[in-house]
Amino acid sequence: MAEKHTIYFAGRITGGRKYADLYQRIVEQLKTYGKVLTEHVANPTVEADEDNAGLTDVFIHDRDMDWLYDCDVIVAEVTQKSLGVGYEIGRAVALNKLVICLFRSDSEKRLSPMVAGAVGEKFFVYNYKEDQLPEIFANHLK
Repeated sequence: MAEKHTIYFAGRITGGRKYADLYQRIVEQLKTYGKVLTEHVANPTVEADEDNAGLTDVFIHDRDMDWLYDCDVIVAEVTQKSLGVGYEIGRAVALNKLVICLFRSDSEKRLSPMVAGAVGEKFFVYNYKEDQLPEIFANHLK
């Protein structure tokens, strides 16, 4: 049986929800390995929902930082450029968390060298196709 993890999923919210459907499929797979603290990132209307709830930037930052402190692994979908996701990854590295970055190899985009070149003992970057996700997650989260 898989060890239960506390997982922080990071994906682009502000500036475009092009991959929201993909985020939903990723989160569903991650939930088989434990609790996903940031499941809302996969919601296609998350930005509007947070605005409608009156959540301030400070509230969102502090809430998300609490979750980042509480998690043992961050899984970041990094195909869509996002300052927020980059910030979350940097903070996760500083907190010595396991970091798994996912970049769609068929996206015709280029991953920032600051992410692509950061591989290490607890930092992994995958140029992936969606059908490879189960194996990637099993290798790190089993």
